[in-house]
Amino acid sequence: MSNGSRRTSALGSAVTIGLVATIAVGITAASHTGWAAADAPAPTKPAHSSIPPVGAKATNLKGWARMYFPAPDNDIQVTVDAHATFDPNGAWRPTRSWGTFRISHRLRLPDGTWFTNWGDLKVDCLTTGGPTATVTGTLTRVTPGGPWEDMLKEHTRMGISFYVAGRNAGPSRIGLSGAPLPGEGELSRCMAPAADAPLIKGGYTLN
Repeated sequence: MSNGSRRTSALGSAVTIGLVATIAVGITAASHTGWAAADAPAPTKPAHSSIPPVGAKATNLKGWARMYFPAPDNDIQVTVDAHATFDPNGAWRPTRSWGTFRISHRLRLPDGTWFTNWGDLKVDCLTTGGPTATVTGTLTRVTPGGPWEDMLKEHTRMGISFYVAGRNAGPSRIGLSGAPLPGEGELSRCMAPAADAPLIKGGYTLN
């Protein structure tokens, strides 16, 4: 079996496991291997001002964390810097959302090298309630030569849910939607799965 075929098989099998299988849908053998998470460009900073309009209610979600994943040699991290304003007398949808988030999935291949698939997304919705938040955004940058390049062309939307635990309230958790499967249509703004994966390092602040 060629090295390219082995990489395809390894990546394909790794992403069929459990809670983030759809993160790496469509993974094929990539020409860029041996990427470390630190090698990827830093997430783009939000271009908008964080000062809310007068009279508006504002909310912010920031942080970095590594999530639990039930397979060895997989490292999944999420960085977020999201903001929104709301009409105090309006509905749950924000009047404005902005910011960025990054999903990074690093895994070891059978030949001992590492591959990192990362994507930067522009926030298009942040909703919050108590210790929970939901963020959605569309892809703006991805791993060069990686499996998300086709999704970048379509500005695919992905979503993340957050449970930011208080003191003595157990671990914080996140939930990743990944990309919709073929035939499922586009993920709606503000939608994400339940926050089911506990954090094993890092954390988030929500206010």
